[in-house]
Amino acid sequence: MPNTPSHGPLDQAMKAIGSPTVGNVLAVVGLITPFVGLFSHLVNLKVLFVVETVVVLLLFATLLWTRSAYLQLRRANTKLMSDGHFFDLMRSQLEQDLIDNFGDIADGHLQVYATEVARLSVMLFATLQSSQSQPRRVLAADLTTSPNLLTQRREYLNANRRFIEDGGQVNRLFICYLADLAREDYARRLLELVDHHRSLGVTCGIAVRDRLRADQAVDFVVFSAAAVLVEEEQGDADYTRGRSSVYFRQVERWTGRFESVWGHGSASATFTLQGYEAAVRPMLISGAQWDGIKAKAATGL
Repeated sequence: MPNTPSHGPLDQAMKAIGSPTVGNVLAVVGLITPFVGLFSHLVNLKVLFVVETVVVLLLFATLLWTRSAYLQLRRANTKLMSDGHFFDLMRSQLEQDLIDNFGDIADGHLQVYATEVARLSVMLFATLQSSQSQPRRVLAADLTTSPNLLTQRREYLNANRRFIEDGGQVNRLFICYLADLAREDYARRLLELVDHHRSLGVTCGIAVRDRLRADQAVDFVVFSAAAVLVEEEQGDADYTRGRSSVYFRQVERWTGRFESVWGHGSASATFTLQGYEAAVRPMLISGAQWDGIKAKAATGL
């Protein structure tokens, strides 16, 4: 079961030596060499000793590399189970699932479902907080079709708060449809969400979905330059559904994607949010008249 991928020339050489074919050849040579010395008078014993020593060293190096490159797991004893045959069938299936998952992880990819999405999101924050990874920054893009959804994910929000209190930075981009931004009920819930995130120390911005390319309108969270969590199927508040993937390679592509939407200066997501707030908050005061056209215009469209 692979543990870490190999990239350097030394790793590639050790991987070649550690292949089953080479291992079998070394074992055969190691077994034959002493017999050649015993039954042949034409071979120099010093040469045989050198060959045997090289074989032993190569086998030892292969053993060390295998231990570092592969996970070593204890196999269960079928005889200790109440129904050995049934257990063996289940064990085979579970082991295969485990091997498939570790194969993906070795390639820098992990897929999770439903409640595991929430657990992994919190784990990524906690790992970044305890690691030395730089920059200490999280970039989050959220397709905000239901603002209430994010306010209900308490553990995730607490992880945001702890990370920020420890000196980290979180930029959160709310991606909203223009038609939604023009609705009074949506605007009220969105600004309540923004206020809540700001109280945690999150820097907030909005982007209009209608302006973005399809590849920019994606739910994802970039953790430093180390990992990105991509939401492939949006979950609900209770995480009874949903599917996400974590990628540990080519993270910089997602960082660039976020920054291209976040923008700078008067074209930035924070500036767009400020303009929208300036126009909308007075209209949300009790008794004020709502003007959807004004709300749309405040986004720059």
